[in-house]
Amino acid sequence: MKVVAAYLLAVLGGNASPCADDLKDILGSVGAEADDERIELLLSEVKGKDITELIAAGREKLASVPAGGGGGVAVAAVSAGGGAAAAAPAAAEAKKEEKVEEKEESDDDMGFSLFD
Repeated sequence: MKVVAAYLLAVLGGNASPCADDLKDILGSVGAEADDERIELLLSEVKGKDITELIAAGREKLASVPAGGGGGVAVAAVSAGGGAAAAAPAAAEAKKEEKVEEKEESDDDMGFSLFD
């Protein structure tokens, strides 16, 4: 990821086709190690391609990736069967109640609420 970020920073800075040395300079400026193999792999994959087209293609691919949260515990409990399935919702409900209480305390500490 850091190599991709360095590439995007170089392009954002005005360098339409950064080379390996450009990426190494960017990574070195933040104290990150430059992995030559990953840099060469990235540069070979993006050679001759427009960055805006690459980003658009990446967004399309990410749109199909599920990004939900919280369902993993319930799925695991259902697949375990029996008593575990009944215990999981109770545990999830207890966690939800704890979070609600914590928010109420933080509102009281500040002395005002944004929604009042």
